[in-house]
Amino acid sequence: MRSLTILGSTGSIGLSTLDVIRQHPDRFSVAGLAAGLDVQTLAEQIKEFRPEAVSVKDAESVKKLQVLLGDYKPEIFFGIEGATTIAASTRSDMVVSAIVGAAGLVPTVNAIKAGKHIALANKETLVVAGQLVSDLVTKHNVHLLPVDSEHSAIFQSLAGHRNEDVERIILTASGGPFRNTSEDELKNVTLEQALRHPQWSMGAKITIDSATMMNKGLEVIEAHWLFNMPAEKISVVVHPQSIVHSMVEYIDGCVIAQLGAPDMRAPIAYALSYPERCASGIPKLDLITIGTLTFEKPDMVRFPALRLAFEALKAGMTYPAVLNAANEIAVAAFLDKKIGFTDIAKMVDKTMQAHTAYNPVELDEYLQADKWARETAQKLIV
Repeated sequence: MRSLTILGSTGSIGLSTLDVIRQHPDRFSVAGLAAGLDVQTLAEQIKEFRPEAVSVKDAESVKKLQVLLGDYKPEIFFGIEGATTIAASTRSDMVVSAIVGAAGLVPTVNAIKAGKHIALANKETLVVAGQLVSDLVTKHNVHLLPVDSEHSAIFQSLAGHRNEDVERIILTASGGPFRNTSEDELKNVTLEQALRHPQWSMGAKITIDSATMMNKGLEVIEAHWLFNMPAEKISVVVHPQSIVHSMVEYIDGCVIAQLGAPDMRAPIAYALSYPERCASGIPKLDLITIGTLTFEKPDMVRFPALRLAFEALKAGMTYPAVLNAANEIAVAAFLDKKIGFTDIAKMVDKTMQAHTAYNPVELDEYLQADKWARETAQKLIV
């Protein structure tokens, strides 16, 4: 039986992960859960899965959680320190890293140092500190298994093949809710419109990232580190139906793709059970009913966030960390209705232009770049 700790258990990935676990009580158990402010949902999860330890956002949430718990009371921690503690110290042999944003970096790094295998849904861990994390994975001999549907598809399409035979990897993007929206119309996009994703059900931050295509840009950087591919061998195509999750093209002209219904339980189940497979609960793929699959070139003029991500990857050093941190501040400002939709990429661009990059080595150096970018981006909000 595989024992799991889930960081971000009350978010969309966490809920889907627990649904897969619920289907296989003979294969998976839960050792730890980390959540934010949603203590009501966490309390229900504790009663069902009985973890040995949990973590919440702050001390006030600890008090609220204690009131909601029944007879079974796990050890309760709080803050990033709490999430880090349960990631590294519980009896789990795998940690599902699904905390949104750069906040997931420190707990994930410490889980790797503790010898835990990682099911990675938190792409920012590799975007911010890809070299550090990759080196730690090698040093501690752990698996780093992708949970994002696109990276899971690439991982599956690479199985049994040599990296040197790869011509390129092709990440698919749904195009988000504004695939056919003009550049002028994008300036007047509302928050409510941006939160209506046509295919996937996700948290607010990731949904906005999908709308700007920054999410795909972050996935490009993540793919670079996961699969040891240079930027020149990573491309993006828009695929509105979200059935082909990504592809690998080989030097002989053959392309291997992974297809499936747009449901995160499939890549989660693959990561949890790897190298085996288990039922995920997703609906069977019916290509006859779907009928048509289409592909388009992404428009980096209307969606400059994707271009900025490629530029950050090619520039390297601390630029990816700055890109991510500035984007988190900009998206938060848009969610608070302080800036417009097209201002998100503009804020990121200005922050990157103001940055003097350096080559980070230690975790603190990556975190310093993150902190600088957040402070700089915050000053751009008017």
